[in-house]
Amino acid sequence: MKTQVTTYHLEMTDPAQLLPTSQRAAELLVQQAAIPCPELNRFLYASVGGDWYWIDRLGWSYDRWLAYLQRPEVETWIGYVAGTPAGYFELEKQSEGNVEIVYFGLLPQFVGRGLGGALLTETIRRAWAMDATRVWVHTCSLDGPHALANYQARGFRLFKEEVADVELPAEPVGPWPGARNPVS
Repeated sequence: MKTQVTTYHLEMTDPAQLLPTSQRAAELLVQQAAIPCPELNRFLYASVGGDWYWIDRLGWSYDRWLAYLQRPEVETWIGYVAGTPAGYFELEKQSEGNVEIVYFGLLPQFVGRGLGGALLTETIRRAWAMDATRVWVHTCSLDGPHALANYQARGFRLFKEEVADVELPAEPVGPWPGARNPVS
C-alpha cells in the first residue's frame, strides 16, 4: 500500500539542551552490548520496530549485520527491566562531531510504563559522551504515537521536515511473521 509519511529531523547542539525526564525509572538498567551480535540486534530491531513498519533491515544477511555492527562508530545499548530487554538504542558517530540516534525504542510490553523518557535521557547522555558536537535523530509519522513528543520533551529541536509517498505492507510485520500486534 502507498502511504504518505512525514519524517521529522531533530537535533541538539549543546549538552545543556538536554531536558532529563522527571520520571526516574529505578528498575531500568542500561548496558552496552559491546560484542557485535547480529542475532541480538536483529531481535531488538524486529521486536521494537515490528509494529511501526521498521522493515528496511529485515532483509539484511548475517554478514551485513556483522559488518555494520563491527564498525567502531556504532554502539548498541540495551535497557533492561528485571533482567529482560525492555528497549534499546543504537548510536553512530559520524563526521564533524555528529552522533546520530539511529534507532531507539521499547519492546511492546514495556510501552506506557514511563520508561521511554528515562531510556531516551540515557541515550542522549551516551551520545554526548561520544565527543559529539551535535546529536540528531529522525522519526516519522509511522513511529509510536509518543515518539516525536518524547524527543521534543528531552530538548530536541526540529530542523527539517519531509513528506514522501512510501510503499508499505498492508499491515506492520510485527516482531515475527504472524505475531499478534499487542500495541493496537
